[in-house]
Amino acid sequence: MSDSTATSSTQPFERGTAKVFTEIAPLSQLTRAMRKAGRPVVLVPTMGALHEGHVSLVRSAQRIPGALVVVSIFVNPLQFAEGEDLDAYPRTLEADVEKLKAVGVDAVFAPSPREMYPNGPRTTIHPGPVGSILEGAHRPTHFAGVLTVVNKLFAISNCNHAFFGEKDYQQLMVIQQMVTDLNMDVQIHGVPIVREANGLAMSSRNAYLSAEERELALTLSAALTAGSFVADKGAEAVLSTAREILDAQPQITVDYLELLGADLGEVPEQGDARLLVAARVGSTRLIDNVGVPLGTGFKGLDEGNPAEGNPAE
Repeated sequence: MSDSTATSSTQPFERGTAKVFTEIAPLSQLTRAMRKAGRPVVLVPTMGALHEGHVSLVRSAQRIPGALVVVSIFVNPLQFAEGEDLDAYPRTLEADVEKLKAVGVDAVFAPSPREMYPNGPRTTIHPGPVGSILEGAHRPTHFAGVLTVVNKLFAISNCNHAFFGEKDYQQLMVIQQMVTDLNMDVQIHGVPIVREANGLAMSSRNAYLSAEERELALTLSAALTAGSFVADKGAEAVLSTAREILDAQPQITVDYLELLGADLGEVPEQGDARLLVAARVGSTRLIDNVGVPLGTGFKGLDEGNPAEGNPAE
């Protein structure tokens, strides 16, 4: 198939131009044709308000030879509970599309809620036990909303690869679980967290923070880093070290600080684990996490770092 392909919209499709599709049918027509021609289709699902973390996902996706890269931008109402920031969530579609054009994305899928849920939220996917801990304990309907929209995006885009950031580590795990359990023919790729120079994990919600709150938010990554660097001393040392740093800033309201296995199961005595935190800084809720090589520490991890690898690839 040539790089210029007619679609059902008024303009022909050209690779690398971040052509915007707002309806399901023309995007699905394009991606089916690409797959039929032997081209891989790669999906990068986002909720917009794009930053360098999203760009890193796109660049990773573009490394798949010959791939058509589709970025979806959709603020999914199903994953917001009543009282959460659905209405306030930043929506910057025009600026987002310009950023995606600059990095040579092929297609942008930016549907309306009515296009995605014409009959309302009738059918959802239950995330199981791993979706009931951490974020799931504080946001009980969140992961059902995430899995439902991701499942729909997989079907709409006909993708055979999808890229997700490790900042939303639990989300990455429940999506991998869904793909495995439901025999979906999609390869999931996790991409390491992108941080600002001061260590703050990049997030669209960082836009809510005042200058003072941004300084305070650095406590989260500082606590995780400190905890990870005593990994050779065991799980209790990791947790107590991280907790001490968080406790020193009473302005921060911690929802959870947990150390779990890399699969979010039981913590191993020795091996890969994950230290995860969620906290409110002012009115903004932030999450972050870090890989922890329990029992060994970071000695010898230069030959392939399992703590910061891509667990879902």
